[in-house]
Amino acid sequence: MFDVAIIGAGVVGGMIARELAAYDLKICILEKENDVAMGATKANSAIVHAGFDAKCGSLKARLNVEGSKKMAQVASELGVKYQNNGSLVIGFDEADREALQELLERGNQNGVEGLRLLEQEEVLAMEPNLSSAVTCALYAPTGAIICPYELTVAAIGNAMDNGAELKRNFKVTAIGQEDDHYILFSSMDSVRARYIVNAAGVYSDQIAALAGDESFKITPRRGEYILLDKECGGLVKNTIFRTPSAKGKGILVSPTVDGNLLTGPTAVNIEDKTDKTTTAEGLAQVMKEAIENVPSIPYGKSITSFCGLRAAGDTGDFIINSPRPGFINAAGIESPGLSASPAIARMVKDLLAEQGLELNEKTNYNPLRPAMHHFRETSLEEKNAIIQKDPAYGQIICRCEGITEGEIRAAIRTEPKPMDLDGIKRRTRAQMGRCQGGFCSPLILKILAEELHLPIEKITKSGGASRMIAKAIKED
Repeated sequence: MFDVAIIGAGVVGGMIARELAAYDLKICILEKENDVAMGATKANSAIVHAGFDAKCGSLKARLNVEGSKKMAQVASELGVKYQNNGSLVIGFDEADREALQELLERGNQNGVEGLRLLEQEEVLAMEPNLSSAVTCALYAPTGAIICPYELTVAAIGNAMDNGAELKRNFKVTAIGQEDDHYILFSSMDSVRARYIVNAAGVYSDQIAALAGDESFKITPRRGEYILLDKECGGLVKNTIFRTPSAKGKGILVSPTVDGNLLTGPTAVNIEDKTDKTTTAEGLAQVMKEAIENVPSIPYGKSITSFCGLRAAGDTGDFIINSPRPGFINAAGIESPGLSASPAIARMVKDLLAEQGLELNEKTNYNPLRPAMHHFRETSLEEKNAIIQKDPAYGQIICRCEGITEGEIRAAIRTEPKPMDLDGIKRRTRAQMGRCQGGFCSPLILKILAEELHLPIEKITKSGGASRMIAKAIKED
């Protein structure tokens, strides 16, 4: 019997698990995929928004600002890369200027610190590669960037280090109730828990319906992106937004914490909750609008494109409530959900306490976690000392990103353990460089097979039937 079962191992579920792991509770995280961070978390803009965009008085506004203020400390504790690079919302005409003035006033009401409206000269001095047609911009110095899946892996790993359990490939198909607890069923197993937290992303309306709550609907919102090589990462320093429309903040141009340049996303509502295909039309829109903002973007140096689905709720706000005793929704967490996630976790914890969950602090709780990228950031002398102890750190596997065998093996031995190629990618960045795994994938397959004690034919790209090798034709 678990005290709390959290459905969904994205950034929201992960941060909730970490928040609750500080207390004497038996916690279980249920994830329908083969790994954590497999939904919106693995394919979004990686922005810690300042908090000026959301409607005053909304949960989005309050939790965005609270979460943004907490994020630097959370990232530091979890060993996650975080960069307070600031953001600019650029305008081209008087209509944009009026909209930016409204954003400034809204941001001030929301409690965002340091907002300023800049004129053309100051904007172009700050970001010389912007279009010369820019006339003004809203500057938010508290804007930041982070790696969302790295944050999620670290948060769930930290929760597991403090006693939480993770059940993968557990797709909740039914929810029953018996006496003082719930029973969550999958096709192969069941879990009993006194409390349930629904953090299932685009599927959160379906999970809520299993518990008898049909008060909201989630529509997947497609967002397509193009990622450029690291040599393009310095083209802009701030995250560059266009003056927003009703559907979002438009096509952004932003550096990433790993040094690449990211452009996107589109915003198209769809019905299929599994459709993450990129389209020629979508990618053309990304390129067209990004170049309008930053004309010198060298799209010939693109290394990949991808699509993510945001969980757009029909209420216009985050849906964080308790429709029935012991059942908490953390649904409709679209942008700025990543930014708000530490504050969402605190709010969910408080809701559970109001429902009767006893929160007794652990005496041995450890909020700290070593960085997954520790080796590559050490000095040459430190690297040599590590290699002396473990020669696997001296063997480069991913040449594009400089990732070693030692780092890959260490990742496989650290909770939550990667079980497939994409899991290695999210933890180490191996396969994320220019060749996108063209050279290193076979070597990683072999390492995974050895560490997991599985035949190499059983290793997948991303779980399920995504096997990389149909049959071994000869022994090594």
